[in-house]
Amino acid sequence: MSCNYADGLSAYENKGILGVPENFDSEEIVNQKCKELANLIKDSKHVVFHTGAGLSTSAGIPDFRGPKGVWTLEQKGEKPTFNTSFDAARPTKSHMALKSLVEHGYVQYIVSQNIDGLHLKSGLDRKYLAELHGNIFIEQCQKCRRQFVRKTAVETVGQKLLGLPCRSVEIGNSRSCRGGVMHDNVLDWEHDLPERDLDMAFMNSTMADINITLGTTLQIVPSGNLPLKNLKHGGKLVICNLQPTKHDKKAHLSISSYIDDILTKVCKRLGIEIPEYTEEYDPTKHSNVSEWTLPQEYVKEMDKQFKEHQKSSAKNRNTGSTQCEPLLKGKMIKKRKKSE
Repeated sequence: MSCNYADGLSAYENKGILGVPENFDSEEIVNQKCKELANLIKDSKHVVFHTGAGLSTSAGIPDFRGPKGVWTLEQKGEKPTFNTSFDAARPTKSHMALKSLVEHGYVQYIVSQNIDGLHLKSGLDRKYLAELHGNIFIEQCQKCRRQFVRKTAVETVGQKLLGLPCRSVEIGNSRSCRGGVMHDNVLDWEHDLPERDLDMAFMNSTMADINITLGTTLQIVPSGNLPLKNLKHGGKLVICNLQPTKHDKKAHLSISSYIDDILTKVCKRLGIEIPEYTEEYDPTKHSNVSEWTLPQEYVKEMDKQFKEHQKSSAKNRNTGSTQCEPLLKGKMIKKRKKSE
């Protein structure tokens, strides 16, 4: 993420464990593990990726808790090197690889903690993406709750009113909202997570044969706990991160290497070409108004699949019960808080 985003957040003392040294697997080990990961993806019916700040560091956007992360350096009274602005940042090879894996049917969903908008810029379809902490290129109407793409990064964070009328009027259809005002879409520490995105993230993570984390230390909850939701149903967890995480012991496979290198090797194993970024598919570069709202119909359709999955899982466990667990467990924290 970036300095101006971090500076815009309200004060919060417990930022988690900072500055843990990075570890690197040898090239031989990385090749072996990427071969195993590619086979796991190929043999799975429902694959979900969970992306954190480490996905965007190669785009010039610093992470938070790495050795040179925003909060690690802040603790030392220093500022990180910020090589690009949000407006100028372009999707990395990993962002484009994920888009291609989705389009080829190898990946069914992506859950993102990132607010940098690089998944949006890559051209990834909204129905495959949950943005749990918001998006700096999105405005949302406080009345109708619809979301719209901005051409430039918003200058505020914390869902502050922008003094602009609802942009649905610019589209000019029968669903135009009258009297709504736009606010930024980026969460502060104590904000509720967006309900539709959280529901989709929870259901897809629970149904996943394999949850794969990329560039996150999994310290923020509930985001950091979602990749574990499939374990009791026999699913697998794969962690790709240079720093250790609190869930490493639960992982079927852990890879310590740069995310771009991992996904390049995996895509090559799967015979998937990674496309170059092009402005043609980047909605922030379009002159027309683009809507980014996650339709309720997607949630309802996934809810049907989720309930069938729960019934099937119960039967397979020979419990004699077909009762589905609730869409969101009561113990799930719907705030963007840090874990202990």
